[in-house]
Amino acid sequence: MFKIKLGGGKTAEVEESMYWHTTSHIMAQAVQRLFKGAKITIGPSIENGFYYDFDVDSAFSDEDLEKISEEMKNIIKEDLPIERFELSREEAIKLMEERNEPYKVELINDIPEGEKISFYKQGEYTDLCRGPHLSSTGCVKAFKLLSTSGAYWRGDEKNKMLQRIYGISFPKQSELDEYLAKLEEAKARDHRKIGKELNLFMTHKLVGAGLPLYLPNGATIRRLLERYIQDKEIELGYQHVYTPSLANVELYKTSGHWDHYKDDMFPEMKLDNESFVLRPMNCPHHMLIYKYQLRSYKDLPIRIGELANDFRYENSGAVCGLERVRQMCQNDAHLFVRPDQIKEEVGNVLNLIKEVYIKDFGFPEESFSYRLSLRDKNNVEKYIDNDEMWETAESQLRQILKELNIDFYEAEGEAAFYGPKIDIQIKTALGHDVTIPTCQLDFALPERFDLTFVGEDGKDHRPVVIHRAILGSSDRFISFLIEEKKGAFPLWLSPTQVKILSIADRHVDYAEEVKEKLHKAGIRVSVDSRQEKIGYKIREAQISKIPYMLIIGDKEVEAKAVGVRSREEGDMGDMPLDDFVKKVIDEVNSKKA
Repeated sequence: MFKIKLGGGKTAEVEESMYWHTTSHIMAQAVQRLFKGAKITIGPSIENGFYYDFDVDSAFSDEDLEKISEEMKNIIKEDLPIERFELSREEAIKLMEERNEPYKVELINDIPEGEKISFYKQGEYTDLCRGPHLSSTGCVKAFKLLSTSGAYWRGDEKNKMLQRIYGISFPKQSELDEYLAKLEEAKARDHRKIGKELNLFMTHKLVGAGLPLYLPNGATIRRLLERYIQDKEIELGYQHVYTPSLANVELYKTSGHWDHYKDDMFPEMKLDNESFVLRPMNCPHHMLIYKYQLRSYKDLPIRIGELANDFRYENSGAVCGLERVRQMCQNDAHLFVRPDQIKEEVGNVLNLIKEVYIKDFGFPEESFSYRLSLRDKNNVEKYIDNDEMWETAESQLRQILKELNIDFYEAEGEAAFYGPKIDIQIKTALGHDVTIPTCQLDFALPERFDLTFVGEDGKDHRPVVIHRAILGSSDRFISFLIEEKKGAFPLWLSPTQVKILSIADRHVDYAEEVKEKLHKAGIRVSVDSRQEKIGYKIREAQISKIPYMLIIGDKEVEAKAVGVRSREEGDMGDMPLDDFVKKVIDEVNSKKA
C-alpha cells in the first residue's frame, strides 16, 4: 500500500496498482500531446510499475522518453481531476471512433454483453478503463520511465508491432531513488551479465533457447558443486544411480505425469512402434529401481540419489540464462521409508538443507522461511484424485514441522500433483523470495507402482516416498549463487583460485615454479606473464574475482616467497611459499563461505 497526501492535510492509503495505473494514463496523455496521431492500446499496472503500448510511426528514442517525462511533469502540475463515466456499447464505440482509437473499439467489441463499459477522463485525455484511479493527476509525486521495447498487439506475432514504454512511480522521491538503486544493484548482480564477464557459460541460437553451454570456468564450478553434494549424500547413506534421459510414454502414464504434466514435457517420439519422451523428472525411474528386488522392513530407509538431466518444454520467452532452462541437471533423491520413519527422515533432509545453505555457503538463517505447500481442493484436475491420501500427507507434514519447532506458513495450490511439500523460501540479496531446496511427501507413486516391503509380520506393506532436492538443479543453483556472491565464489569453488602475476620477464621462471608447486598441491592456478604493468594485471585479476593473487618480483625470487594479495583483504604482504600453500589448502578444506 502507498500512503498519499490529499487536500487539507489529509492522507489516504491506496493500492500500488491504482497508483501505477494512474501514472500509465498520465504517460499516455503525454504521448498523445507530443506525438500527433499516436494511438493508445492497453496500459496496465504490473508487478513492479506499469507499461503502455502505443501505435506510433517509429520506435521511441531516449530523447523521446525525456520529452515524455517533461510533459508528464506538466500534467501532474496541472493537477487534472480524474473522472469516471459509463457509456452504452454504441455510445462507447462512437466515442472511440470519433477519437480515431481503433484498438479501443476492438476492445469494446470484446466486452461481454451486459458488462459495464467505463471510461476515465483527465483534461483532454479519455481512456477506456475499468479503473480504479487516483482522484487527480497531482497525486503522483515521483516517477521514472525505465525502458522501451516492441510488443505485438495482444501478444500475437501476426498482429502489428507496437511500441511499449515501461515506468515506475512512488509517492516520495526517496522511495523512487531507493527503487532505482535496487534496479542498478540487480543489473550488477545479473547472472547473465556476470556469466559472460567471467566466461562461465554461453548460449547460441544454433543450439537453441534455454540450452546454455558451460565454458571451462562454469564447468569447473558445476563439477565441484555436484561432487560436493554427492559426497554429502554418500556420508548420509545415499546410493547413487544412473538412469536414461528418456523413457516409454507408458512409464509416465503409470506415474501420472502424462495426465498432469504433459503440457510441460517435450513431444513424444515414435520409434519401432513405441512412443518415447524426454523425462521431466527422475522419480518414475527410481520407483522401478526400488521395485527391482524384494525389500524388507529392515532395508528401509533406502535413499536413491541421482544427478540427472531432465527436460521441460519452457516457453522460449520464459527461458533465462541458467535460471530457467529446457535441460537441467537435478540434484534429485527419493527416500523409500516405512511410515514410522517419515518424521526422522524429513528432519534429516531439513538438517542437510541447513548444513548446505547456512554452514557451507554462509546464507543467514533469518533469510530462510518454510512454506507448507498444499493442494488447491477446488482444482481437482491439477492433482491426483485421492482425498484420503492428501489429508494424510498434508497433516503428517504439518505435524512434523510443529514437532520440530519450525515456524512455517501454508500455501494452497503450491503442492506437486502427487503430494504436499515443504518448500524452503530463501530471501535473496535483492529481496526476492526464491524456492530452491524442497522436501515432498508422496503416498501416490508407491500406490501407482505397487511398491511394497515385507514387514516384521511377514506381510506386504506400502512404503512412503520422500522426494527431496537440496541444490534443486545445478543450473538454477549456480545462477542463484552468481547473483548472491556477485561472481565472487568462495575459494573452494572458484574456477581459478590463485593467479600468479610476474612483474618482469626475469621473474617468469620462478612464477612457473610456484605454479607447478601449487598445481601439485591440487590448487587451481594460472600465470599472467604478459609484458603489462603490474597494476594493470592486478586490476584484471580483481575484475575476474580471483581469490588470491601472488606478486612475483626480485624480492620474492630472492627469498623464495610470494607477495600475497587477497580479493577480500587486499595486500597481505610477503609469505613463504609453503605457508601460502598450507593456508590455501586449509581454507579449501574448511569450505569457508
